[in-house]
Amino acid sequence: MVQRRSVILGAFGAAAGLASAACSSPSSPGNSPQPVSDDAALGTWSSPSAAPEPISLTVSPKAGTTKVSPTEPVTVAVGGGKLTSVAVTTGGKKVIGEVQADGTSWRSTGQLAYSKKYTVTATVVDSLGAEVKKTSTFSTLKPERVAGTTFQANGMVALRTGGTYGMGQPVIVAFGRSISKKAAAEKAITIETTPAVEGKFHWVSDSIVHWRPARYWKKGTKISVSVDAFGVHLGNGVYGAVAEKTHFTIGRQLLAVSDNAAHRTRVYIDGKLVRDMACSNGRGGYSRDKDGRQLHFWTNEGPHVVLSKEATHTMSSASYGLTDKNDPNYYDPEEVKLCTRISYSGEFLHAAPWNNSLGRANLSHGCINLSNADAQWVYDNVILGDVVDVRNTPKSLSIDNGLGDWTVSYDKYGS
Repeated sequence: MVQRRSVILGAFGAAAGLASAACSSPSSPGNSPQPVSDDAALGTWSSPSAAPEPISLTVSPKAGTTKVSPTEPVTVAVGGGKLTSVAVTTGGKKVIGEVQADGTSWRSTGQLAYSKKYTVTATVVDSLGAEVKKTSTFSTLKPERVAGTTFQANGMVALRTGGTYGMGQPVIVAFGRSISKKAAAEKAITIETTPAVEGKFHWVSDSIVHWRPARYWKKGTKISVSVDAFGVHLGNGVYGAVAEKTHFTIGRQLLAVSDNAAHRTRVYIDGKLVRDMACSNGRGGYSRDKDGRQLHFWTNEGPHVVLSKEATHTMSSASYGLTDKNDPNYYDPEEVKLCTRISYSGEFLHAAPWNNSLGRANLSHGCINLSNADAQWVYDNVILGDVVDVRNTPKSLSIDNGLGDWTVSYDKYGS
């Protein structure tokens, strides 16, 4: 269309030259010029083309802007013409977007990246049909560090997306770096449950946060978790990495109650007693580890959450720092079978065929000793997240010893 306008202007210049030559030729009766009407003149000479409407183009982020958040959309709006295309590119990669139906605006739908310089090229057709291209550039922020996220079943096992867990399983989000702006991190976490419940966050460290409802999960509850911290400043120059998500389901409600005084561990599924097992729990008493710290040998009181299951596990007093062979609580490494772990400090439900006091006395170093048959049943039937509530002992499970989230009341959780 630009060429078409230049042709018209050229034709207009040639016609003007011819008229001037005719006026300067000698006058004679035989070839004197004939008068030309105004209408004829308009039909013979082309008038100059009308000027196009001025084009106004607005690009966001503005040209030359730096430290743009990669979550900010790129928009282009035009006045005095119509957009035919917009390209937002960096290093050969293109950001997806679309021109709106009226042709006056464009908005990105794809995501920007950290530490990139982007070029915006907008192609516009003006009011006379001429094509005009305009470009601008901007740069996104460059984080000092980036923190990814993972999901845990507990501190030793990753959460399995789509898995089934027990009623005591908290939501656990682990960031790849220490987080100082914890409120910003919590805001980036979305937890949806069916049925819906309210919950609270509790930070067990500067990089790991738990979330639990007021009461144990109901049977069949579905839980979806998403962490969208991309572009979020989490403190000290740390920004979130790409968004992550997971989901899991709560199975039947299994609660095992281990009564230290009665020497019985009773298992309830959905409120119904399904197994009553003789047990022998921690013997009690104190000692000191190799660094002089005090050790005790009670089974910790309070709700424990199942952390893992191992067909065999090597146990020794040295595993918790007791290396003095003259100490009456010392014992050499031995391979123990059918082990269901319930704390980080080394409490298990496990087979103890050597213990002849099951159901009568507490002789273990802190574990819940069971018969082979009962240990096998526990190993076969419990799942991660099930709850083992130990009662009637003088030592309480700390909130950070395994998943001790349920050892504190909901009003104090997270405080």
